[in-house]
Amino acid sequence: MNLFSLEPGILLPAFAAGLLVLASHVPLGQAVLKRGIVFLDLAIAQIAGLGVVIAHSLGGESSPWLTQAGAVTAALLGALFLHRMEKLALGHANSRQEAIIGVTFVAAACLALILMSHDPHGAEHLQELLVGQILWTTWSGLVPLAVVTALVLVAWFGLNWRDSSLGFYVLFAVTITASVQVVGIYLVFASLIVPALVSGERLTRGLVIGATGYALGLVASGLFDLPSGAAIVLALVLIAALAALFNPNRPLAGAAPEAHL
Repeated sequence: MNLFSLEPGILLPAFAAGLLVLASHVPLGQAVLKRGIVFLDLAIAQIAGLGVVIAHSLGGESSPWLTQAGAVTAALLGALFLHRMEKLALGHANSRQEAIIGVTFVAAACLALILMSHDPHGAEHLQELLVGQILWTTWSGLVPLAVVTALVLVAWFGLNWRDSSLGFYVLFAVTITASVQVVGIYLVFASLIVPALVSGERLTRGLVIGATGYALGLVASGLFDLPSGAAIVLALVLIAALAALFNPNRPLAGAAPEAHL
């Protein structure tokens, strides 16, 4: 344990990044549970990551704009594809849509692995894609994420895009694209599902659970020199489990109604 490793200049921007991610991911996660398509975020996050890999393979590693364009384009195309599949799956069980989402995730992951197989830094890129680089976050680097988060929340709550199936998928793609490059695929999934799973329709409760998990995970990663993404995921699960245990009369959210503060 090293108390001197708790450097505010590193941990505070990382925590701020986590709060921005949670601001959009908790309401989106509640909608995902309501729709019964839990693994949509994994698929879209993996597709966005595939877009980053494709951009890098085309020489975009030194061009942030090309990388962003690749990630956004891939995520939007993936979201539109899954939205179309949802339309075609109407009248069938949700498990059919979940199966399509699962196949899409596996296909995108395998294609990314193939593209990275001849990259000498492929293992490093894969780790960054999965667990993110939240500790490398800077205050100036938070500006794009903050702008995307603000626009998504305005569209979600102000313009009621959450009531539109297509609007939901588009916002989902944009949100995941912005967050997956900061926190990684694992933490995107945990931020969407874990707080929503135990908060039901109570948005504030979900945000508090998520913020507590991020804070605990970041502190643990600093004290014990742990991978920050993995530490935060486990902290989120721990806090959510404790919240569920101390509120035993409230079932885990499976089909949460619309989010309320």
